[in-house]
Amino acid sequence: MLWKTNKNGNKEFLGGQESRHLAERAALECDMFVADDEDECVSDEPRSCYNCRYRRWTATAFECLKT
Repeated sequence: MLWKTNKNGNKEFLGGQESRHLAERAALECDMFVADDEDECVSDEPRSCYNCRYRRWTATAFECLKT
C-alpha cells in the first residue's frame, strides 16, 4: 500500500520524500499523472509522482490532489 487518506480527504504518499522508486512506481500506475513545469520537477525520472502537477508537498511526503 502506497497511500493513506489524510485529514483533508486527499491521498498522502506513505513513502515520504525520499522514496524515489516508490514514487516512480505509483506514477506508472496512475491514469491521472500530468508532468509539472520543468522547474518544479525534482526527480530525474520524468514519470514520477515527485514530478506530477497534482502533488502538493507536506512536511513528511506529499498529497495527491487528483486521486
